[in-house]
Amino acid sequence: MTWDDLERADPELAAAGARRLQGRVAYLATVSPDGAPRVHPVTPIVGDGRLFVFMEPTSPKGADLRRGSRYGLHSAVGDPSGRDGEFLTRGYGVFVGDPAVRAAAEHHASYQPAAHYVLFELAVEAAMLTEYVDGRPVRRRYPR
Repeated sequence: MTWDDLERADPELAAAGARRLQGRVAYLATVSPDGAPRVHPVTPIVGDGRLFVFMEPTSPKGADLRRGSRYGLHSAVGDPSGRDGEFLTRGYGVFVGDPAVRAAAEHHASYQPAAHYVLFELAVEAAMLTEYVDGRPVRRRYPR
């Protein structure tokens, strides 16, 4: 599903996820051809009902996504206590070559993506938010 589908299915979860991802460093996990895990820092873009990441065209993470590797995307945690919570999504990435979609992603980006960067949309199969209330984790999941 798209980010828009998540927004319609669980608006509060999607809004919390967008706050933790948009314009902030997050960590994208992919799987290399030999099965080894890889973790890459990225700056996700949430906009127009979609979740995007730009990257160098030679990036191993892009090669993994093009090959069909699933991904996991985890927000950075604000401090050692984790009190601001964390957000995780997983799914698969789709290369985006459409100039109009690229322009929309650039519009919502918190930085100016280089012209040579490639763009992927991250399809969302599942999402989870963990927030801490009185020191205890409270989790929301989609799907439930």
